[in-house]
Amino acid sequence: MKAPENFQIRPARVQDVPIILDLIRDLATYERAPDEVTATEEQLVDVLFGERPAAEVLLAFEAGSPVGFAVYFYNFSTWLGRPGLYLEDLFVKPEKRGKGYGRALLVELAKIARDRGCGRMEWAVLDWNEPAIKFYRSLDAQPMHEWTVFRLTRDEIAKLADAAGTKRVEDAADTAATTDSKKE
Repeated sequence: MKAPENFQIRPARVQDVPIILDLIRDLATYERAPDEVTATEEQLVDVLFGERPAAEVLLAFEAGSPVGFAVYFYNFSTWLGRPGLYLEDLFVKPEKRGKGYGRALLVELAKIARDRGCGRMEWAVLDWNEPAIKFYRSLDAQPMHEWTVFRLTRDEIAKLADAAGTKRVEDAADTAATTDSKKE
């Protein structure tokens, strides 16, 4: 399905941050987690448009009104020796679906991935989101059944980072204790 003539996709600009945050909140509501969004406009300005942008955003508009977005960043495949494009979020407002907007966003991402030498595009989809799964399969995207996604949240990251230092100290203390007992 071809998107209507009054449809436009463009890269986000810093002044679009309020639109991006609204779309993030709409996505969270659709994914049954509206209270989990903690991002602020200030954070998004920094992480998307600051000194070291962590991701990029494409915005989709119908007649000048935002209807969807794609948030993506680059990962790396050691096996391919090439970057990959990772699609963090693809969202089209539910009332605007069925017009080809999601496909148009993915086509634009595929062009970006091709032009930047990416070896693959990857993304995750909630297992209950059957309409999205059916849509992705229609594009010849393949589910990666043999892979399981793991995640550490901010608290777990801090705990692991702190434990690494503690573990080294404990190992050093154990080594010292073992060495000292051998001397006796």
